[in-house]
Amino acid sequence: QVQLVESGGGLVQAGGSLRLSCAASGRTFSSYAMGWFRQAPGKERDFVAAISKTGGGTSYASSVKGRFTISRDNAMNTVFLQMNSLKPEDTAVYFCAARLSAYDNTYYRTSDYDYWGQGTQVTVSS
Repeated sequence: QVQLVESGGGLVQAGGSLRLSCAASGRTFSSYAMGWFRQAPGKERDFVAAISKTGGGTSYASSVKGRFTISRDNAMNTVFLQMNSLKPEDTAVYFCAARLSAYDNTYYRTSDYDYWGQGTQVTVSS
């Protein structure tokens, strides 16, 4: 069982930056692939970024590639999402997710993940 708690959301102007954090409970964080997803009002939950259990592999949605960076610190049981050059269309609730993984892979589907946080709101004003 893994519990995930996101933090770092808030209100920012377009062009600004935010850094989201997701703290995980448990002693086997390094066995979990991690992902970030987002959900805007009335829309489906969409993939944003993913990182493999060692951090050796990352993947991004095309809409955020070059602006967002996912990273992890396995000693701190934390995954991060650095978001730069934010746009109003990035406004959403951001969720982190975890999946126990035997392989050092990244995963991009919501159905790939077993554990979810409660989400943190990111609002980008124009």
